[in-house]
Amino acid sequence: MRLDKRADDQLRPIKIQLNVIKQALGSCYFEMGKTRVIAATYGPQEVHPKHIEESDKCILMCNYNMLPFSVDGNRKKPGYDRRSVEISKVVREALEPAVFTEEYPRCAINIDMQIIQADAGTRVAAINATSLCLCCAGIAMRDIVVSVAVGRANKKILVDLTKQEEDADDAIDMPIAIMPREKKITLLQMDGIASIDEIKEIINKSFIACDELSKIHRAVLNKNISNI
Repeated sequence: MRLDKRADDQLRPIKIQLNVIKQALGSCYFEMGKTRVIAATYGPQEVHPKHIEESDKCILMCNYNMLPFSVDGNRKKPGYDRRSVEISKVVREALEPAVFTEEYPRCAINIDMQIIQADAGTRVAAINATSLCLCCAGIAMRDIVVSVAVGRANKKILVDLTKQEEDADDAIDMPIAIMPREKKITLLQMDGIASIDEIKEIINKSFIACDELSKIHRAVLNKNISNI
């Protein structure tokens, strides 16, 4: 049993609210345990700066940011840093395969993500929130994208790690994003060293967890479809 009383293969409690920002075309509040994020989508709209536009497709412009009060301990320095830039790129690359970008040539779809509270898994929470807000915005998509981090802590393979588990001496962390209908991986990263058998187990548990998460996403979308 883990410190938060979950089973090894159990997700943290999920809370989702759609269309939480009136000014955005689509928006989502996503809570995964103590990790909380708000994502908002604007567009398709004109590309700025103009020279980066694509003649045959749209570009996804993702901006990930952690608010200064989102982390325990020392207050985070306001504004974007190297990690924000890296995770913005990770989120964009995880989502692009699911979006019919060719439907919106010479346009940009802007996505802003704000981490309100962080307890590990901020990039996977951001991917989940962003996928849902794209759905809310009516952006043409091949599939939703669901994401989870599975890894090792204290010699056990665990689903949806907390910050305390991520900080274990033997910890490894593998964020993964999946298009569940096609069983297609759109993101796979790993922090740490693992055996081949451990990697296979992590990926297998990731698919199972993402399947469960996709059911939660679809249930929320179906419930709110009249408001989208």
